[in-house]
Amino acid sequence: MLQEALEYSLQIIARNRDEVSYFPERWENGAWISAEPNRIPSHWVDGFWTGLLWLAYAHTEEPAYEQAARKWTSELAWLKTTTLTHDLGFIFYLSNVLGHRVMGDDALLPDALTAAETFTQRYNPRGEYMQAWGRIDGTNHERGRINVDLMMNMPFFYWASAQSGDPRYARIASGHATTSRYVLVRPDGSVSQVADFNQTTGAFLRQETHQGLSHDTCWSRGLGWALYGFAEAYRWTGNVAYQSVARRIAEYAIANAPADKVPFWDYDLLDEDYRDTSAASVIAAGLLELADGESDIALAQRWRDEAWEITESLWQNYSTRGTDIPAILVEASRSVPHDLKDHPLIYGDYYFVETLIRLQRPDLTEKLFPRQIVAGA
Repeated sequence: MLQEALEYSLQIIARNRDEVSYFPERWENGAWISAEPNRIPSHWVDGFWTGLLWLAYAHTEEPAYEQAARKWTSELAWLKTTTLTHDLGFIFYLSNVLGHRVMGDDALLPDALTAAETFTQRYNPRGEYMQAWGRIDGTNHERGRINVDLMMNMPFFYWASAQSGDPRYARIASGHATTSRYVLVRPDGSVSQVADFNQTTGAFLRQETHQGLSHDTCWSRGLGWALYGFAEAYRWTGNVAYQSVARRIAEYAIANAPADKVPFWDYDLLDEDYRDTSAASVIAAGLLELADGESDIALAQRWRDEAWEITESLWQNYSTRGTDIPAILVEASRSVPHDLKDHPLIYGDYYFVETLIRLQRPDLTEKLFPRQIVAGA
């Protein structure tokens, strides 16, 4: 199954390599909807396309994938100095950093390190959090918001400290991760997407949501971001508090999954609503990240078994086989409250392929997803 799914995924990546003209995000009405060239926050998706190309090259060693990956990665350089997105980690970690791990080419590093330095400007040291949406000189409300999505950007900071030797980036990442652990993760392992702070004092105010059903429910892709992000934070720092919270989130995901393992867009929805295959693929990849750092052998096997079952269900029940859609998975939901639902998403495809690589190629897993304890984190 893994080989069949990966071969099919490579066919889709190759087709898009030859056909897409800009960074794809979602497939709607017979076409890829791409990032908006002049709206910087929309570019948070760009790294998933470069990431797919780098994974395809790592697996096949076909020069056409390398050429495309380098081309698309170079087109991201202009973003390295922008302060208008909270997702510089998503962008550069899956392009320049992943590309460097694949190729060993040091020319890919300067743009990523510049982006990491730029990214520090979104840190609020009073609340020890990274600002989510808005301008860094925006309204008090904008400057006082975090989201769970940011947890997936913290590994970029850990990497920057490991690469540069400057512990400042890792301290920011750990400050934000610790804050997120307290204000976003609930005792039952469910996750709030958003938290508001007093940006002047740093005091926590309340939990909210942007893409979930309500402020006190659990948006499923946000749970995936938290699971993967905390699992990775543990592997970069050795801080068992991060491992503990990742385990708690994993248990919630398993206990609240529907029969076919692919969650609805919010965990408080039980049936007859929209699924989110992108959430499922992120959760599967996060479970494998948790398993790779697991000190408990039985738990590691539990996480791997669950990731396998999710991946098998995605392939058997939610793939585009038999259609002409140039994506891998159907029935993802970008943001149901904003009427963006039931469509393929480039990040769902990316984490599905990452999971396939992790399950099938342990040799590549060590090369593509190395972790080391960062001093001072």
